[in-house]
Amino acid sequence: MAEVHATAIVEPGARLGQDVFVGPYCTVGPDVVLEDGVRLVSHVVVSGRTTVGPRTAVYPFASIGMPPQDLKYKGEPSRLEIGADNTIREHATMNPGTTGGGMLTRVGDNGLFMAGTHVAHDCTVGNHVILANNASLGGHVVVDDYAIIGGLVGVHQFCRVGAHSIVGAMSLVVQDVIPYGSASGDRARLNGLNVVGLRRRDFSRADIQALRTAYRLLFADEGTLSERIDDVAEMYSENAAVMDIVAFMRADSARAICQPKAGNAP
Repeated sequence: MAEVHATAIVEPGARLGQDVFVGPYCTVGPDVVLEDGVRLVSHVVVSGRTTVGPRTAVYPFASIGMPPQDLKYKGEPSRLEIGADNTIREHATMNPGTTGGGMLTRVGDNGLFMAGTHVAHDCTVGNHVILANNASLGGHVVVDDYAIIGGLVGVHQFCRVGAHSIVGAMSLVVQDVIPYGSASGDRARLNGLNVVGLRRRDFSRADIQALRTAYRLLFADEGTLSERIDDVAEMYSENAAVMDIVAFMRADSARAICQPKAGNAP
């Protein structure tokens, strides 16, 4: 039911679904699950307790499921779970979890992980996420649905990157980026909202205008941040997009919220 090239090594115990293709010089470990339609193009290593979801394609020299790059890791049986319909390009790396992060790294569906990208231990990556070339997520990072991480971006451990946000190329993210936000720089600061992305995903004009107003209120000079969040929550309690930002900013986090650059409007 699976096609395995003569030069590939699939160790006993590995489970391969229907229509799986394991290309030349790939190696698949004994605890790996490749679900239906997975394609390992060539020279791919899939190791550890790793599950790769249906129709995900992995390109040459990617290393998936090797031990975490964490000196505290002592060989515990942690896992890496990758969802369906992902594209994982050349030299990408993804590591399983550790005891310090729930023993699991999880990647959602329909993601694009370009050449040289890295998803470290204990990360949670949502659906439709894009990591451009050589973007790296430190351990315990959360990236929500439809976020875009630009090329050569580094995201510090324990940071969160909100849904529908975008981080510009060559940025260093050391604080949480709000949903729908646009951030860039060393150290990354908010430039406003990801308006182009919102329009491409068919957000209404009313929602975009509400997000613009909420952004200005949240990052105004008057009052405390907590007071401004409460004011926006009361004003826009019926607007799901604005309330996504409110919930994000109210959630517990190891990092502060990324703030706007002086003078930047959404």
